[in-house]
Amino acid sequence: MKDNYDLVVIGGGPGGYEAAIRAGQLGMSVACIEKRVYKGEPALGGTCLNVGCIPSKALLDTSHRYEATKDELDEHGISTGDVGINVEKMIERKEGIVKQLTGGVAALLKGNGVDWLQGWGTLVDGKGDDKKVKFVALEDDAESTITAKNVILASGSVPIDIPVAKVDHEHIVDSTGALDFTETPKRLGVIGAGVIGLELGSVWRRLGAEVVVYEALPEFLAAADKDIAKEARKMFKKQGLDIRVDTKVTNAEVKDGQVVVTSENKGEASDESFDKLIVCVGRRAYSEKLLGEDSGVTLTERGLIDVDDQCKTNLDGVYAIGDLVRGPMLAHKAMEEGMMAVERIHGEKAQVNYDTIINIIYTHPEIAWVGLTEKEAADAGYEVKTGSFNLAANGRALAQSEAQGSIKVVADAKTDRLLGMHAIFAGAGDIVHQGMIAMEFVSSIEDLQLMTFAHPTISEAVHEAALSADGRAIHAIQRKKRKK
Repeated sequence: MKDNYDLVVIGGGPGGYEAAIRAGQLGMSVACIEKRVYKGEPALGGTCLNVGCIPSKALLDTSHRYEATKDELDEHGISTGDVGINVEKMIERKEGIVKQLTGGVAALLKGNGVDWLQGWGTLVDGKGDDKKVKFVALEDDAESTITAKNVILASGSVPIDIPVAKVDHEHIVDSTGALDFTETPKRLGVIGAGVIGLELGSVWRRLGAEVVVYEALPEFLAAADKDIAKEARKMFKKQGLDIRVDTKVTNAEVKDGQVVVTSENKGEASDESFDKLIVCVGRRAYSEKLLGEDSGVTLTERGLIDVDDQCKTNLDGVYAIGDLVRGPMLAHKAMEEGMMAVERIHGEKAQVNYDTIINIIYTHPEIAWVGLTEKEAADAGYEVKTGSFNLAANGRALAQSEAQGSIKVVADAKTDRLLGMHAIFAGAGDIVHQGMIAMEFVSSIEDLQLMTFAHPTISEAVHEAALSADGRAIHAIQRKKRKK
C-alpha cells in the first residue's frame, strides 16, 4: 500500500473493480478498497458475485435442470427413472462458481497493477486537490490516511429490512440467506414479487416447495410492459407460484419452528404458516462509514449521492456510481458507470446511454426488456405502433420444447423508430440485446424488417415482431387494416 494514488476506488463490486481495472489499463496508480468477507475470506465482486446475480443464476440453472429432467424428458422419448436432488451438492457447486469468479477478479486487479486494500474506506475530505481517504485494515483495525487525486465511491447496496418481518437468518431470511438453504422447505413464503422474489421463489418451487409470493402493490411487475406482465403472471400461476398482489404483510413471527405470516388484502386479514420466509422488498444504498462529516459530498433527498449524467459529484475529482446513485440497481449499469467515470478522469468524453439499459428477470421463461413500454411511449407523447409474435409459431422454439412466450416491439408510428423491445421466453435475456443494439444505432422497424434472420432460430421472432408492427408477419394471422 502506498500513501498516494491517482485513483482510490471505495468498493470492489462490479462497478468498482471494473473502474479499477480500466484505470490500471490507462496507466494510473490505483487502490481498490473492499471490506467484504465471504465464508471467512476477504472477497471481491460485491453482492453480485458473492450473494447476488451469479450464485442465484447457479441455483436457477440447477433447479431448472432438475425439473426438466424429472418432468419434461419423457416427451422426447428419454427415460430417466427416479430423479432426486442433493441440495447440499447444489449449494457446493454454487460456492465453487463464486470462488472461481471472485478469485478471478483478484487476479485481474493484480495483473493490472491495482492494490487491493482489504478493509474499510472513508472519504474524509474530498474538497481539495488531494482527497483524503481513511483506511481501516480488516486484519488488525490499523488506521491510515491515503491521499488521491481522484476518488470513485462504489459501495453498492444491501437488502431493505422491514419491521414487520425481522430477519433472524434461520427462519426469516433475506436474499442472501435464501441462497444457502440446506434442504428444500415444504412451504416457502416470499415477501416481494420483484426480480429477486420471483427468481428465488422459482428456484425452490422447482425443487418441490409450495411457494406463496406476497406483493403489496396492486399491479404485478409494474415496471414491465403490461402485455408481457400479464403473460408472465399466467405462466407463473401455471407453474405453481401463488402470487398474491395487493396483499400487504402486516406481521411475521416464528412459533414452534414455523413462520406465521399475517397478511391483509382488501381489508381482510389472514394467517399462514411457512417453514421459511424470504424478505426481498428491495435494496438500499450502502453508505456505512463511506463519508466523513466533512467529506463535502452532497446527498439527494432520498439519501443517495447526488451526481450528474457523468456520475460526477459536486466535488471535482469525486465520482459515485452504481447503487449509490440514481437509476436502476443493476450490475451492468454500475459497470458502465465505473468505466465512464475513469475515462472522464482520463480526459475522454465517455457517456452511458441510460435509455438502453436492459432489465432481465431470470425465471423460466426469462422476462427481459429494453427501452420504453407501450404505455411509457404513449405517455411521452409518441404516436405508438406495436408488433408482437408468439413463440408457439417458431420452429426452433417448438423443436426445443420452449414454445411459450412472446416478443413485442414498440415504435414511433411517425418516424418508424424503434423505442422498446419486450420479451418473455427461454433465452429472452440474450435476444433482447438485439433491441438494445438496434436502439443504439437509432434503427427503425423497417431496418429490422429488411434484415435476414437465420432459419431456424429463436431470433426469427424478432423479425416477425417487426413485420407484425406493419401487419406483415408471415407466421401469424393478422387482421387486415381497413382502408380509410
